[in-house]
Amino acid sequence: MRILVTGGAGFIGCNFVRFLLRNYPDVQLTILDKLTYAGNLANLADVLDDNRLCFFEGDICDRTAASDAMADAEVVVHLAAETHVDRSIMGAERAARTNFMGTQTLLEVAREVQPRLFLHVSTDEVYGCCPVGAFSEEAPLNPRNPYAAAKAGADRLAYAYYITYGLPVVISRPCNNYGPYQYPEKLVPFFVYRALRDEPLPVYGDGQQVRDWLHTDDHCRAMQILMERGLPGEAYNIPAGNERTNLATIRLILDELGKPESLIQFVEDRPGHDVRYALTGDKLAALGWQPQVPWEQGMRSTVRWFVEHRDWLEQSIARSREYFEQWYAGRV
Repeated sequence: MRILVTGGAGFIGCNFVRFLLRNYPDVQLTILDKLTYAGNLANLADVLDDNRLCFFEGDICDRTAASDAMADAEVVVHLAAETHVDRSIMGAERAARTNFMGTQTLLEVAREVQPRLFLHVSTDEVYGCCPVGAFSEEAPLNPRNPYAAAKAGADRLAYAYYITYGLPVVISRPCNNYGPYQYPEKLVPFFVYRALRDEPLPVYGDGQQVRDWLHTDDHCRAMQILMERGLPGEAYNIPAGNERTNLATIRLILDELGKPESLIQFVEDRPGHDVRYALTGDKLAALGWQPQVPWEQGMRSTVRWFVEHRDWLEQSIARSREYFEQWYAGRV
């Protein structure tokens, strides 16, 4: 099988690349990645010499790069995106360009290549805040920050290419991912980094925001199911059943590291911070998928991974030090 993974040098992408190489002995795998601050060839160091793997450095907004990478792909798994809400609040242009226009470029190229399947990986944030209950795939999209809005636009654009052009698009909407290689602008690796240095952990608001935590191993299994059994034109939620407050997650991180809760420092909440996300998962469960990684086990093993890869963590932070200094100025 010939598979293109966009964003394959990023967090979810590099984990999925390893998953594909482990589970598909005859796969011919192409990666297209721009290698921005969050895309890093070091994330793929142990597999780059695999002769089943071909790497293209390029921007998904670049039609030529997209065409070269997609070429004869049978399956496209579109993971490339600007993923950080805080960065999109600081400046929405990059999120809008990459997440929406980059997706449009890929969809246009796919119209020419005609892959068997185009898996567009969206996010639970397209639904907006869910104070009670859980959103099914039929719920209206109501994004409340620039990142989520750009992803919602791309989500609907992908669906429009299915309706208008018959492109075999499947859309997934996963909940909050965590695991190895996550870029340390996100909660878990960022707080591990700061706690290891005995620095204050800047917790937005009261820390009671609720997220459903999906380990990347479970996400990879879900994407595999959708590659093999997903119906074109359909959207599939990927919930994990691991709803926890941010504060509960932070306390577990500190406990695993043997650090005191006095490091927690409550700071001004970010604008438009959604209090809770929650998804139903009946459609994906009907295809045979269930999450397998227990929250505490997965979270503790992830914390240990960052401790064991502290050099990677330090080097990743260094690539965006200016951003961290600007965003957290006055907060810590």
